[in-house]
Amino acid sequence: MRKLTTWALLGISTLGLGLSGCQKPEAHKAVTDNNSTEQAVKTISIGYQKSSLNLLVARDEKLLEQQFPRAKIEWKEFPAGPQMLEALAVGAVDYGSVGNTPPIFAQAAGKELNYVGYEVYADHSLALVVPQQSAIQTLQDLKGKRIALQKGSNAHEFLAKVLAKANLNWSDIQPIWLPPADARAAFDKQSIDAWAIWDPFLSAAELHGQARPLIKTGEFDQTYSFYVANPKFIAAHPQATTGFLTALNAADQWIVKHQSQALEIYQKNTGLDPAVAKNAFDRRLKPSPIQSLNPTVIQAQQKIADQFYQLKLIPKPIEVQPIVWTAPTADR
Repeated sequence: MRKLTTWALLGISTLGLGLSGCQKPEAHKAVTDNNSTEQAVKTISIGYQKSSLNLLVARDEKLLEQQFPRAKIEWKEFPAGPQMLEALAVGAVDYGSVGNTPPIFAQAAGKELNYVGYEVYADHSLALVVPQQSAIQTLQDLKGKRIALQKGSNAHEFLAKVLAKANLNWSDIQPIWLPPADARAAFDKQSIDAWAIWDPFLSAAELHGQARPLIKTGEFDQTYSFYVANPKFIAAHPQATTGFLTALNAADQWIVKHQSQALEIYQKNTGLDPAVAKNAFDRRLKPSPIQSLNPTVIQAQQKIADQFYQLKLIPKPIEVQPIVWTAPTADR
C-alpha cells in the first residue's frame, strides 16, 4: 500500500511552487490585483458534496469572499458528482468538486467542462462493502451478486477495477444504480449484496450499518478527485479560477492548523453523527492541497476513459488533455 506521507509532502512542495503565493510577502498585493481584475464577477456558484471538506471550510471561513469581495458566493449541495455535473453543464454551477469518473461520463455525453485542479484521494475513503454476516468472503464471490453504486461516480470506476481484479465482467454481476441515500436504505434492508461507496457514507455504513469492507481503494493505483469548472464562466472571467484555487488551498492550510475546529465544521455542515464525521475526517489526507493537473494525473484520467470506452461504458472515445485548464500568463 502506498505511503500517504510521500503524497502529502509532494503536495506541500507543489503547493509551495504553485498556488500558495498567499504565504509570500507579496501575497497581499497579488490578492488585491486579482480583486481589481475581477470586478465584473457578480456571482460565483459553488457545487459541493458532503466529502468536500476544503469547500466546507472555505464557505465557513468566508475565504472565497476574501478573494472576491464584490461577488455573491452561492453554495449548492449535491448527493454525488453526476448530479453536480448536470448542473454545471446548464450553467447552474460555476465550480464543483467531484470524483475521477463523473467528468469522463459528462465529457462522453457531450457536456462542457474544464478540469481546474486535483486532490489525491485517501486510500481508505472508498470501498466495496458487504453486510457483516455476508457469505461473500472473496472478490470471486461477487459473481451473480447485486451490487449498488451511483452510476457515473468514482464508485463506478472503482467497481470496474474490482471486477477486473476478480477476473469478472460487468455481465457477471447485477449492478443496481442508486444514489448514496437510496443505496444505504437498500443495504440496510439487505435487498442488495454489496455496495461501492465513498466517505462519509462509507464511514456511516461501517459504524452504524453493520458493513464489512471487502476491498478499498488502497489496493489499486493512486486515485484522484477533481475540481471542475464551467468553460463559459472561465471564458468570461479568465482570472477567477486562480482566486478560487487560492481560496481552497488557504482552506486546506487552515484545516491542518485547526483540525479540531475543522472537524466541527465538517460535522456541523454535513449533519453527520459525530463519530461518523470523525472517522471520515481522520482518514482524509492532511494536508490535501489542490494542484494543477500534471501529465501523470492527465494520463491516469485518460487511462480510465480509454478503459471505459473499451468496456462500452461510454459511447465514444474522449481526450482529457484538451479540457484541462491552464492558468493565464498575461499580467493581472
